[in-house]
Amino acid sequence: MARYLGSSCRICRREGIKLFLKGTKCSSEKCPFAQRPYPPGQQGRKPQKKHSYYALQLREKQKVKRMYGVLERQFKRYFTLAQRLKGETGRILLQLLERRLDNVVFRGCWALSRAQARQFVRHNFVKVNGKKVNIPSFLVRVGDVITIKEDESKKKIVKENIEVLAKERSAAKWLEIDRTDLKITVIRLPEKEDLTIPVKEQLIVELYSK
Repeated sequence: MARYLGSSCRICRREGIKLFLKGTKCSSEKCPFAQRPYPPGQQGRKPQKKHSYYALQLREKQKVKRMYGVLERQFKRYFTLAQRLKGETGRILLQLLERRLDNVVFRGCWALSRAQARQFVRHNFVKVNGKKVNIPSFLVRVGDVITIKEDESKKKIVKENIEVLAKERSAAKWLEIDRTDLKITVIRLPEKEDLTIPVKEQLIVELYSK
């Protein structure tokens, strides 16, 4: 499967907001976005022209897509699924993205970044309801229990991450975290208010509805 191999920090600068793609580096003085808060490239320092409404829609879609680390085809599938389900399309789209297993591992403060969380899932760190799941896009449901495989080396890595992140960010409110037994329980579906980065999902709905 194709994936982005370029600089993660260029993405944040292009979208004009910290997406926290590099873990603890994003909160340090070494963060390139903090040092150069303008778009990358030769024209980055020049005053930006006023964006058209279509450009605003496109940038919002790109921001969300890059924040969760999914490519265009997969993102479009999430939108199509959100349209088929009952309820507000934008709200359901965000719920689907938040319910991804790699995002749950990240939001539960087990991984420093979503990229590391995806790696944990792919390398068989994680179990869902006692069963091994190595698919990052697996969608969790209310009542699901996520645990770490019975491997001391894997548990040690996760515990070290929890200690590092304890002072930087808290776990999502729609998850119940057991830091002692390394267990995450999904207690409810996520809502827009649970996001750590502001998202205007209506712009994405309008873009794909044309």
